[in-house]
Amino acid sequence: MAGRIAQADVEEVKARTNIADIIGERVALKNAGVGSMKGLCPFHDERSPSFHVRPQVGFYHCFGCGESGDVYTFLRRMDHVSFTEAVERLAGRIGFTLHYEEGGGPAPETSGRARLYAANAAAAEYFRAQLLTPEAEVGRRFLGERGFDAGAAAHFGVGFAPPGWSALMDALTTQGFSREELTTAGLVSQGQRGVYDRFRGRLVWPIRDVTGQVLGFGARKLLESDQGPKYLNTPETPIYRKSQVLYGLDLAKRDISRDHRVVVVEGYTDVMACHLAGITTAVATCGTAFGTDHITVLRRIMGDDSATGEVVFTFDPDAAGQKAALRAFGEEKRFSAQTYVAVAPAGLDPCDLRLQRGDGAVRALMETKVPMYEFVIDQRVSTYDLRSVEGRAGALRAAAPIVAEIRDPSLRPGYTRVLARRLGLELAEVSQSVQRAGRSARAEDAAPRRPRENGPGQPEAAPETPRVTIASLPRSADVALERDALMGFLQYGHRIDPEELRAALVEPFRHPALEAVRSSVAAVPDHTRPNWAAAAVDAVREPYRSLAAELLTGDFPASDDQHAVTSAKDLGRRIRLRSVEQEKRELLSAIQRVAPDSDGGRAMRLRMRELDAVRQRLTAEQ
Repeated sequence: MAGRIAQADVEEVKARTNIADIIGERVALKNAGVGSMKGLCPFHDERSPSFHVRPQVGFYHCFGCGESGDVYTFLRRMDHVSFTEAVERLAGRIGFTLHYEEGGGPAPETSGRARLYAANAAAAEYFRAQLLTPEAEVGRRFLGERGFDAGAAAHFGVGFAPPGWSALMDALTTQGFSREELTTAGLVSQGQRGVYDRFRGRLVWPIRDVTGQVLGFGARKLLESDQGPKYLNTPETPIYRKSQVLYGLDLAKRDISRDHRVVVVEGYTDVMACHLAGITTAVATCGTAFGTDHITVLRRIMGDDSATGEVVFTFDPDAAGQKAALRAFGEEKRFSAQTYVAVAPAGLDPCDLRLQRGDGAVRALMETKVPMYEFVIDQRVSTYDLRSVEGRAGALRAAAPIVAEIRDPSLRPGYTRVLARRLGLELAEVSQSVQRAGRSARAEDAAPRRPRENGPGQPEAAPETPRVTIASLPRSADVALERDALMGFLQYGHRIDPEELRAALVEPFRHPALEAVRSSVAAVPDHTRPNWAAAAVDAVREPYRSLAAELLTGDFPASDDQHAVTSAKDLGRRIRLRSVEQEKRELLSAIQRVAPDSDGGRAMRLRMRELDAVRQRLTAEQ
């Protein structure tokens, strides 16, 4: 019988897990102030990083889209797993043995995704083992002829699918996988004669996600009797989306994040050749064109928030390669990094270039790269006869919008001169065409979009309640004090004396949104236990929860960790002083309305002396 994971174990696993390590596998994180890291949000597309992670409190928050949570929330959102599966995955990662209530064991996995991952992992092991069999000689020969030895094959997990109809299916059903699971995973197919292996008589490359989990496979035809396509990939499955997957990213991610550079090639063997030649940031698409989802994935890994990075595309010089380059250019503006194109001599792809001319030639290829704009301009112009007036005019109309789209205004005049020389036209004429193209593009972007109307009988959509954020708070000294105090309490409350913290938290705040957060923080019974701040944020009522998440993850103004703690303590004292001063003002006003010798008057003067003593003590502590 399945049991619920003991809450103590849930908390222990979270406390032992560094949330920055988990998120860092998918997002390039940079230091962003004391105890804070930030990167491009994995939940929405953005140009500048607004996704903050605070490892010390185990929490993340995006100041752009409002997504926030702890490490379990992150895994559930990214990998579509249940809470229990997220806990079990992290427990397995750190080698922690979970305990289940009522003597039960792990709950059965309900989404089916874990079984698909397991089936693909088992298939990868099977294929790797098959590459060592006599039957796989044709596969080993193919690799050897392309300069890949057994070590290279092992490094990239290359395997071999036997030519039989059900070899893989038989092996995996023996391990307990059902035909339905194997079909859903894309490992077997359903035909008129029944179920059969999808990959047969082929070399097989495992396609992994950024964390190294096998999602699917790409397979290359080896046998003349194989009537299928040259390359055959796993079909779309619940865990494999070819538009979101890049082959080799699991191996390249560390260097991509470190160097802020990525090389996009066209095939599996090209990725292998580049990595073996020292270009360890190479990746490739898997049976589809390079698109927006690929860009989104790469930007997060690169930390693509400035023009200092590089994206280098390698394309074959043939018509298909040129078409691929133009498609990539259509999405180029989504990168903040500079984009380039590298075309190998004699039409060689990186694999053939390494085979014929060595590793040095592959490395040198990256030094011959040209800016994407220059490459595309040449491609557009090359289709016109520049010997005729009509040809030059047509080429100008085709190329001027390319120059107009150059993001860096300091580069635009230079490319205008390049285009003028290329076409043999006066610089003034080309400049005017570029300016007109720019105005036309801006006008199109500025054109109002007609709002989508509700369909017949559909009620109007209810307006969304706006999120309350730090930026939306009024600018006043009181609000600034309350905001900074809550930020300090949430981030460093565990290092403040519990009595001091409690004394500050009992004082009501004046702004209603900050008061909602304060009341939730004050309700926490123990501010020293792990993960208390994340729990406090979760307990804040809407529409103020996003504000609480921002306060927990925002940049607290301090030069280092110790100064941050000192500042948080000081803010607590200032909150208490403010309350003392307010009560004194109210007492002074009340004293004037009562007889000095009355019981009420004497009690008020006594309270005034007590407040003066408290004020003196708090002032002395500053």
